[in-house]
Amino acid sequence: MLDGGPGTGAEGIAVGEPDPSGGVRYVVDGDLPEGPRSAPVHMAEGKAGKDAVARLAKALGIGGAPVADGDGWRAGEREGGPVLRVNGADWSFSRIAAGTDNCRKVTICSQDPVAPAHEPVGAAEAERVARPVLKALGQDDAKIDASQVMGAQRVVNADPVVGGLPTYGWTTGLTVDERGDVVGGHGMLSGTAKGDTYPVLSAADTVKLMNERPARGHRMGVGGCADPVPLKDRLEQPCGASTGSPASPAADRVTVEKAVFGLAAHLVDGRQALVPSWLFEVRGSAARGGFTVAHPAIDPKYLASPSAGPADPSASRAPKERGVTVEGYRAEGRKLTVRFTGGVCAEYRASARESGGRVTVTVTEKPRPGNCVMIGKEYTRTMSLDAPLADRTVVGADGGRVPKAERGVTP
Repeated sequence: MLDGGPGTGAEGIAVGEPDPSGGVRYVVDGDLPEGPRSAPVHMAEGKAGKDAVARLAKALGIGGAPVADGDGWRAGEREGGPVLRVNGADWSFSRIAAGTDNCRKVTICSQDPVAPAHEPVGAAEAERVARPVLKALGQDDAKIDASQVMGAQRVVNADPVVGGLPTYGWTTGLTVDERGDVVGGHGMLSGTAKGDTYPVLSAADTVKLMNERPARGHRMGVGGCADPVPLKDRLEQPCGASTGSPASPAADRVTVEKAVFGLAAHLVDGRQALVPSWLFEVRGSAARGGFTVAHPAIDPKYLASPSAGPADPSASRAPKERGVTVEGYRAEGRKLTVRFTGGVCAEYRASARESGGRVTVTVTEKPRPGNCVMIGKEYTRTMSLDAPLADRTVVGADGGRVPKAERGVTP
């Protein structure tokens, strides 16, 4: 049984998504594909090895061998220089270490990296610079989008192809500055292993399921605010469009224009995975514009309900990591603090993956073995970002938007 589907606790309205409780209805424009009868889940293989870290470090221009750093790896300088950090399968890179003053000379300091003091490099040049890094990651065939610009920086987003299928939410993000240097990045430094195979629904039947049982777990336009002209092949809601319930019946209708069978990122049993999904290109009102909806294609009877317990009672006694819902955040400079609720019988770890339009935060819980009193409490974890959050959107591991904390989040 999978835990990554609708109604399994991974609920949350993503950026640009009409609230299902508001009565949104998906209307199909034309024929939709049948797709395969079954498809496998692809699970992240686990922690990255030293050789993989060394290949990526070399592609990023970092010399020297990686060294163990806590539960992961580090290549480069701790302070004041380029550094690659790998935690499990997640990696992040910063050309200027967080917390430094970004000064190259004593008397001359560079401006805020997202300030438009210079023109960004062209999309073709940014793609050329990014390709050696993607090759080191084994993502030569990734679908590349270099249309996003942040001041003098251009962001290259690459969605890898896994098992011959396009992916959604498994993005490698690389930031290229006005000199044509990669100054930041994030992604997954791990291959995927084919897991169990499940029956899947056609695109039309998946739309019916979305209309019959609206799921807050599916995602629309992760990254949220897009420019007036939607990003190529990455349709998102325009800035300023309402994310609440539509005000009129006409706004309740969302037209499904195209469907592509692929894989979307979900947490399965607390592990990162790619789940067979339909990737719908949809269009709402004129104000909302076009965006993407990703919804699991797996037959719902194979998706565990929130109350479903382990088939083996002894499995409940074995410590197992699982994802935790992030309830709010606060940003100060390059520091991002997240708030969540957990128990006193577990350890919690938080990580952040950055791209030009969003910061994806993941919090995992690992229960401590032995007897423990089940008492809930509020936790916070603070992470260092490669660049200030600015107007980027904070989303959870399932793609749902994390709200800015209404009250202070104190580390």
